[in-house]
This record gives sequence, C-alpha cells and structure tokens, in this order.
Amino acid sequence: MATALSEEELDNEDYYSLLNVRREASSEELKAAYRRLCMLYHPDKHRDPELKSQAERLFNLVHQAYEVLSDPQTRAIYDIYGKRGLEMEGWEVVERRRTPAEIREEFERLQREREERRLQQRTNPKGTISVGVDATDLFDRYDEEYEDVSGSSFPQIEINKMHISQSIEAPLTATDTAILSGSLSTQNGNGGGSINFALRRVTSAKGWGELEFGAGDLQGPLFGLKLFRNLTPRCFVTTNCALQFSSRGIRPGLTTVLARNLDKNTVGYLQWRWGIQSAMNTSIVRDTKTSHFTVALQLGIPHSFALISYQHKFQDDDQTRVKGSLKAGFFGTVVEYGAERKISRHSVLGAAVSIGVPQGVSLKVKLNRASQTYFFPIHLTDQLLPSAVFYATVGPLVVYFAMHRLIIKPYLRAQKEKELEKQRESAATDVLQKKQEAESAVSGCRGHTPHPTCCLSLGLIIVNAWYGKFVNDKSRKSEKVKVIDVTVPLQCLVKDSKLILTEASKAGLPGFYDPCVGEEKNLKVLYQFRGVLHQVMVLDSEALRIPKQSHRIDTDG
Repeated sequence: MATALSEEELDNEDYYSLLNVRREASSEELKAAYRRLCMLYHPDKHRDPELKSQAERLFNLVHQAYEVLSDPQTRAIYDIYGKRGLEMEGWEVVERRRTPAEIREEFERLQREREERRLQQRTNPKGTISVGVDATDLFDRYDEEYEDVSGSSFPQIEINKMHISQSIEAPLTATDTAILSGSLSTQNGNGGGSINFALRRVTSAKGWGELEFGAGDLQGPLFGLKLFRNLTPRCFVTTNCALQFSSRGIRPGLTTVLARNLDKNTVGYLQWRWGIQSAMNTSIVRDTKTSHFTVALQLGIPHSFALISYQHKFQDDDQTRVKGSLKAGFFGTVVEYGAERKISRHSVLGAAVSIGVPQGVSLKVKLNRASQTYFFPIHLTDQLLPSAVFYATVGPLVVYFAMHRLIIKPYLRAQKEKELEKQRESAATDVLQKKQEAESAVSGCRGHTPHPTCCLSLGLIIVNAWYGKFVNDKSRKSEKVKVIDVTVPLQCLVKDSKLILTEASKAGLPGFYDPCVGEEKNLKVLYQFRGVLHQVMVLDSEALRIPKQSHRIDTDG
C-alpha cells in the first residue's frame, strides 16, 4: 500500500510545474501528462526496494497533483489561493457545483471568520520623531567683537525643537476600530502634550464615520467628527468638524474635501476650511508608475499660495526618487529639491534642500523605518548664501555614498548571507528528500533515453543539460558554481522531438531539485537536432521551447 505524503512535502510542490503543464491546461492535457508520468515512475518497474520506495513517493506526488487539478472545484481554489487555500477549514460544507467566483466569495467569508478570531491580537503602531536643529552659527557668525568670548571659536549647533507622536489601532469588531494617539512637543524651552481617542466604524462599503475626543495641557478638550462617503465610483467626499474648548471660549472648525478621479492616474481635489485659518484650496494630483505631479492653489487668511511639484520614480531595485517643488505666496517663495532611496527592506532614506525668502536655507533629512518616521529639519542660514546651498546639496550626497559603501552595503550583504544560510538550513531536509526523488526519477527514466551517439537520425536528443547557479561575470569569479546534471530528466520530457517547459521554476520538474536555495538559477541545454548541435540558456522561471533555429551553434567559424 502506498504511503501518504506529509503536508510539508505537498506544500513544497507546484502542481503545474510537477506535471509540466500550463496553468490554462485543459483536462485532456492534464490527463496526458499524468498518464505519461505514471508510466515513467510506476513502482512496479523497480525491483530494488529502495528505488521502488522512492518511485512510490514520486508516483503518489504525481497522483496528488492530478487529483487537485482534475477536480474543477479544488483546481479553482488552488489557482486563486494556492495549497494554503485547500487547507482552509469549512470547504467540506461547500457545494461542489459552485463557480470559481462563488468559491472566491466563500473563501473570503471563511477568511473573515478566521480574522475575527485574531482581532484582539492585532495593532497598527505608527510613530513620528522630529528633531529640529539650529545650525545657523555655521554660516551666520557674530561680529568680531564677540570672538573673545570663551568657546566662541567653535560654531554653536543647538536642538531648538522636538516633536514625538505615537498611535495604535485596536480592532474591536469587524467594523469597529479604536485609535489611541498622543504627542509631545517642545520649542525653545516651552512645550506641551496632548492625547486623543477615536472610535471608527465602517458603516458600509461606501463609507465610514469617526468620533474623536482629545485633551492637552496647552488647549482644552477637543470633540471631533469625521465622515467619509463614496458618492459615485469616481467621486468621494470627506468632512471633518471639530469643537476646541479653550480659555478664549469655544472655537469651531469645519473642513470639507470633495475629490474626483479625472482619469486612471489623476485625482482632482476641492477643499474648504472654515475656522481659525479659513481657506479654499484646489489641487490636481497625477500619480503614475514613473512620476508624481501636483499643482495646487490656495486662497485663505492669512496664507494664500500657489504650488507646483514633480517627482520622478526610477525603476531600479532601490526605488530611487528625485523631486522638486516651487511654492509662492504672501509669506514668500520657497524652492525645494531632494531625493530618497530605499536602503534596506523596510527603510527609506531621503533628504531635501529648502531655499526660501525670507526663510533662508534648510536641509531636511527623513528616515522611514517600517511605520516609524524620523525627521530632522536642519536650519542652516536665514540668508540666501551660495555656500550654504552648496554644502546642503553636496554634503548629504558625500555622506550617503560613503555610508552606503562602507556601512550599508556590507551590512546588507551580511544580512543576505545570513538569510540564505537560514534558508539552506531550513530547506536542508527537503533538499535532501528532493535529491533522492530526483535520483529515483533519473533511474526510472534511463530506459527511455537514447544515447546521443546511438543514431544521428533521431530527432531531438539532449546531449547535456545543467540546472543551477552559473557564474559568467568576471567580477563574480570568487562565487562558486552550483549546478546539477539534468540531462536524463529533460530527455524524458521530450515528446515528438519537442521539449516544452512552462513558465515556472524548473526545481519542481521530475528529476530536478534546487541546488542553491535562495539564489538566482538558470537552465543550460546542449542538444542535437537532426545531427546539428544547438545550445540555449534560460532563466529559472522562463518558458522554454526547443528545437529553435536561433539556438543553432555556428560551426563554420
């Protein structure tokens, strides 16, 4: 009797890759692939007990994959949610005649029930720390008569303001969420703090409401109400009204925002604010894959201004962005430019230079780490000094590239090595099992593979095939090549002088295993077709179809 496979073994398999069929394969294609693999790996073909046991496991694995993909319901679940979806409790009560859309709705219902049981364990902490630095003494020095004062020869750099805020969310039910937030601020020796509590309820798929209560030592109690509503699929409105109690009496405030999607990437906003600082604002925001553009105009008391800003998004691994903006109004004119870049998986570092009249020159450094933000505005001078602009621009670039080369890059390389080592350790048992299964598959295939020299008139013959990590770049000579010979398994997949591999990791094919967990892999094939040698190399998840004329090796030279 065949032994059942463990959940861990099944979870590590890609059923489509195992059967070497497309995700859109018909039932006939599935059946043909299943029958062919069953003939190759049937346990009765082996007399050796060990080989027979390994073939039995491969046979069961192929059978399990076919059982899932041949049933319309389980295949729909697998296609949408993978093997984890098949493990969701509750499928036994679902009618088998349901469509994939109905199965999706049922899965989401079961998932909601599971999430409700975990609501009490979930929070969403967010925080901001801002430290203002006064470095004007670097460029705006006192007159010579003060030079005799002790310590005056060194520039005085001071922290003149700080702000710390933190908030957490606590889901109470599927529709209700409690939000607790607090903040502390200090500037030039004076400070204060506040604490706020809000209760948000999702009333429907189109809207939500939020009640807010707050108190602080500088201001009295605060009562607020926020409402959000989708008016149409392309238009929504947000209203925020508040009552602030203070020693001067009750100060009401109201803010209303109307937004509309002008096209797929563009949103227009109209905002009206009434209260202490009344204003009307209109803006257009266009956000695409490669750019972010904003234009805004505000008329208000005491501030009126016009703003235009542009951000370019580079399509690189570090998600580099450069930005620039111009803001002009009754308070003066400010030009700002800067850049930001991802320095680790959860961290983004950015810097911007602000040049304004009458504000002067400032450097703003910001670090986003997960849901925490660290902001450092550094005021350099009250005047428009070219030297301050130069050092504010060049200084951060020099510091960043030095830190990136000497600290960040070595740290990330060490972290990557640690992660790869952990992956190798955790996958060691599975890789060993896969290797044994691959050897068993190779043993089962040997009787079906012709030798390249046996007959040149045969159609497609795999002469040599390797799978794993190849090192072709001269700068990576120190890295070790890690490949396995997959000549026999590939020859087994040849049918009617054609070899077709789908867009999936080759590690899931019969006779394959992953020789370098977590690293980039390729498949290199040297094959013979009608007596002529061909060669091709493809990425791990790239589709392959041979023979092709473009693979032919030119032997004339």
